[in-house]
Amino acid sequence: MKPQSAKAKGRSFQYWVAEKVAWLFNLKFDNQDDNCPIRSRSMGASGNDVWTVGLNFPYSIECKNQETVSLYKWIEQVKANTKEGQHWLLFHKKNRSKPIVILEADVFFDLLKYVIDHS
Repeated sequence: MKPQSAKAKGRSFQYWVAEKVAWLFNLKFDNQDDNCPIRSRSMGASGNDVWTVGLNFPYSIECKNQETVSLYKWIEQVKANTKEGQHWLLFHKKNRSKPIVILEADVFFDLLKYVIDHS
């Protein structure tokens, strides 16, 4: 795959994740709108792939749309971009597969406990 095609594939996946985060807040994701509080990082730039401004969203997001898996390398990457008070989320997708999200087990159980306690 050409680097340009790989970047387009990655950008598309980042946009998909950003749209899902926007949906959580009943917002419309528009990466061209400077007033949109949810942004997708440009390809090759350092930092979180999807970030929020002024929203109560305590997660650092890394997106990988690749066939080969370097799970622990990716986790180290997202951890390096995670700020104090945030948890990290790693989204992964490969061709012809549904996206998955990877997070620390304690974070998962805290989320599940919250859902159970509030249902």
